[in-house]
Amino acid sequence: MGEIEQRPTPGSRLGAPENSGISTLERGQKPPPTPSGKLVSIKIQMLDDTQEAFEVPQRAPGKVLLDAVCNHLNLVEGDYFGLEFPDHKKITVWLDLLKPIVKQIRRPKHVVVKFVVKFFPPDHTQLQEELTRYLFALQVKQDLAQGRLTCNDSSAALLISHIVQSEIGDFDEALDREHLAKNKYVPQQDALEDKIVEFHHNHIGQTPAESDFQLLEIARRLEMYGIRLHPAKDREGTKINLAVANTGILVFQGFTKINAFNWAKVRKLSFKRKRFLIKLRPDANSAYQDTLEFLMASRDFCKSFWKICVEHHAFFRLFEEPKPKPKPVLFSRGSSFRFSGRTQKQVLDYVKEGGHKKVQFERKHSKIHSVRSLASQPTELNSEVPEQSQQSASLTFGEGAESPGGQSCQQGKEPKVSPGEPGSRPSPAPRSPAGNKQVDGAASAPAEEEEEVVKDRTQQSKPRPPQPSTGSLTGSPHLSELSVNSQGGVAPAHVTLSPNLSPDTKQTSPLISPLLNDQACPRTDDEDEGRRKRFPTDKAYFIAKEVSTTERTYLKDLEVITSWFQSMVSKEDAMPETLKSLIFPNFEPLHKFHTNFLKEIEQRLALWEGRSNAQIRDYQRIGDVMLKNIQGMKHLAAHLWKHSEALEALENGIKSSRRLENFCRDFELQKVCYLPLNTFLLRPLHRLMHYKQVLERLCKHHPPSHADFRDCRAALAEITEMVAQLHGTMIKMENFQKLHELKKDLIGIDNLVVPGREFIRLGSLSKLSGKGLQQRMFFLFNDVLLYTSRGLTASNQLKVHGQLPLYGMTIEESEDEWGVPHCLTLRGQRQSIIVAASSRSEMEKWVEDIQMAIDLAEKSSSPAPEFLASSPPDNKSPDEATAADQESEDDLSASRTSLERQAPHRGNTMVHVCWHRNTSVSMVDFSIAVENQLSGNLLRKFKNSNGWQKLWVVFTNFCLFFYKSHQDNHPLASLPLLGYSLTIPSESENIHKDYVFKLHFKSHVYYFRAESEYTFERWMEVIRSATSSASRAHVLSHKESLVY
Repeated sequence: MGEIEQRPTPGSRLGAPENSGISTLERGQKPPPTPSGKLVSIKIQMLDDTQEAFEVPQRAPGKVLLDAVCNHLNLVEGDYFGLEFPDHKKITVWLDLLKPIVKQIRRPKHVVVKFVVKFFPPDHTQLQEELTRYLFALQVKQDLAQGRLTCNDSSAALLISHIVQSEIGDFDEALDREHLAKNKYVPQQDALEDKIVEFHHNHIGQTPAESDFQLLEIARRLEMYGIRLHPAKDREGTKINLAVANTGILVFQGFTKINAFNWAKVRKLSFKRKRFLIKLRPDANSAYQDTLEFLMASRDFCKSFWKICVEHHAFFRLFEEPKPKPKPVLFSRGSSFRFSGRTQKQVLDYVKEGGHKKVQFERKHSKIHSVRSLASQPTELNSEVPEQSQQSASLTFGEGAESPGGQSCQQGKEPKVSPGEPGSRPSPAPRSPAGNKQVDGAASAPAEEEEEVVKDRTQQSKPRPPQPSTGSLTGSPHLSELSVNSQGGVAPAHVTLSPNLSPDTKQTSPLISPLLNDQACPRTDDEDEGRRKRFPTDKAYFIAKEVSTTERTYLKDLEVITSWFQSMVSKEDAMPETLKSLIFPNFEPLHKFHTNFLKEIEQRLALWEGRSNAQIRDYQRIGDVMLKNIQGMKHLAAHLWKHSEALEALENGIKSSRRLENFCRDFELQKVCYLPLNTFLLRPLHRLMHYKQVLERLCKHHPPSHADFRDCRAALAEITEMVAQLHGTMIKMENFQKLHELKKDLIGIDNLVVPGREFIRLGSLSKLSGKGLQQRMFFLFNDVLLYTSRGLTASNQLKVHGQLPLYGMTIEESEDEWGVPHCLTLRGQRQSIIVAASSRSEMEKWVEDIQMAIDLAEKSSSPAPEFLASSPPDNKSPDEATAADQESEDDLSASRTSLERQAPHRGNTMVHVCWHRNTSVSMVDFSIAVENQLSGNLLRKFKNSNGWQKLWVVFTNFCLFFYKSHQDNHPLASLPLLGYSLTIPSESENIHKDYVFKLHFKSHVYYFRAESEYTFERWMEVIRSATSSASRAHVLSHKESLVY
């Protein structure tokens, strides 16, 4: 049996010898010296499909052959690659770098060894060399053609369009179609040809290096990116597939990921004959048993997969190559296999320290020859994406955490990119009919980050290798037009966290907030025009103002906790001291820090606008201010880690104390608390994401030669590391917060918030009963579907009437059977119900999410427990017209959440908005809303009014909040946007102003006017993310990337 074990002891992390077990956390070993002797010729198939023969000594270790291939390619970052070949049992295996080649490849003359990508990093910007990115792009191209990288048609077309741009250059329709006729990139390519050509038209001016970067940006968001499936069975005999990635071990059913075991959760990996065993760390909140067992086809298959897991763990998680213990004299136990080579951290450090010489290379399939930049010749054209500049940075976490010192990346001076610089293209006029296309792009959602990184007690207690953002491509006119979901759905990215573009436009995506004038006083339209002309027109200036206006809103949100809530707590003795000491001391330092941060930003903007006697050119930048303050933020990391703990402690306190519950409920009714109280506790984590997005935009906008580029890139590297480390915690806390928020809207339920439960979607559907169609609110979780009706309580809550466990449920469309449009039949093990959606698109969203949740529930060991507190499940069949199906609203006395405990409840919560607008919203939509928070001044006009009113507008939580000025403590009014349509006014509406967009729902019409083209586009993009809901929610895998 072979095994690897992570020991959370300082001794094992430091390489102290131990007496038993096999650990990949021990120090590395060097391969034996290359022996001399008879040479053997081995054929290597490269990623561009060419074959090369290499002669190596017969008894040389595998590393000699891999080094020979890398030297032939002049490949510096060769550690990401490997050599695979079919062994004597026809099982594809990786060449062991320590074992002699002759013992692995028995008939070299008859075997073709493939040179392929072995380790796929979480972020392709960690690949420093253009050649490396080119080879990764070839791997993506190969995986597409072989059907390994599955995606939908739009995603495939977008990927192929970047490949075509790289191979033949700028758009020419005749040339495109001729090229596509000769080259097949995916099996069903003919049906995609028009889409490919359409997307390719948007890439004019893009260099091959930029095309590679864009291709990897899109591909990395696909669930099957870098995944190699290994067939297996679980304990029940269900056929599944296992895979390993940089984050840990993944479980797939078909091409759908159904589970993930992060390295942080895994204590030991081992195999025994055909059984592959995963031993998890003890976790009181986990529903999994201590050891999971999977059955593979044979011992050889099992050992092969175990080896791959050992290598992935070592490469991505260790700081240096592991070394084994000395061999025992008498007996040996377990496999002697070890990872050999540099870890990812060592590769990053080597390249960043300049331990290589950049050389030219040629692209085989490209008519545009790409030359890798020469550091010694800065005047030459450089098509390479510049390297990330990262300052020394680390976050300490975990018990006994140690930091090996800062990790720095020295940014070389990169030559200027002449073609296609960002910002060099004029955008379409916002009032033109074509301008409508600008708002149809995909919004971003969080890309998957490793969950629970903060809980690892092994090497992860040291800072992870820096993960620069994907948004820092310079010279690219349009970064990442679309992100894509696990099935290839064109997506709002997020978690992925990177800026995206619509395929119809070269403008940036909806992730950062625009802003207008800060002055609160009204002014005439003529004065408006005059101010526009006097202010700077550089896009970087508006991005900098964006930081300023959103920082103002963030400070106001912090004050809700540090000032308003704390003041109310001090007046009433309703909160225990332990909870006070957990909340307020961890928010007050943040408020003080960001007050100074805002002051510095506003001072810089004043200089930029020329409101002082300083030389304006010296201050037309913001990167230095951002870098200084983000570095200062790292000293506040300890406070950030406490916010999730504070949220949990507050909710637990509310659960156990009636007095604290009433106190918090009363505070939420205050005007200043315009969002649920627990939302404000997560604001500091959300704000880190906003800084990252702003810096991505700045890095994309500035050419490498710009004075601000270096500081922006360094600040981006710093904030990216912080976001990566906190991302897993943030995802869990958002789900935790959403469950508690929903609990306040429901009565008749006890145990909504339990470990392992995840919210997926809520919305309005019509339920078919004996009385006909009746509106009901449905709540979909990962183990149960609830349905509710409007209550008669003073709190305006929803009463739970029934539950359908997802275990054993089936779903089918039944429009023909019942004669009801958009009708579905949900058949559970004990009951069935018939529901109808308001539209075809709504029905498709529910079908996708319910089916996904059913598939995941089927993998659980047993059906979900009973969910309701007192209301019995509705066991009637849908066509029984009985009195019991009337779902009476006055049966409240038996519920623990009784009427006497309730108080007036806000009617504009998301649940009630969905009820009144007859729509639905998913957890993915909530995640997107977190990213699309925005604030600034807008001019508002009603349908029948003549004048424009200037307002300070805050956009968050699917809602516009209106203030008289940014200094106000509470909003004057709010406008929930779910269900609204976002358009540009037509000529017939006589809105003869620039930069105006229109919001309308039924007879409600509002016009809003922005200050500039940039801010207009930003408001359009972010509001679009709230007025259109996502179509697929892969929430359980935390990889949400959806079609809008």
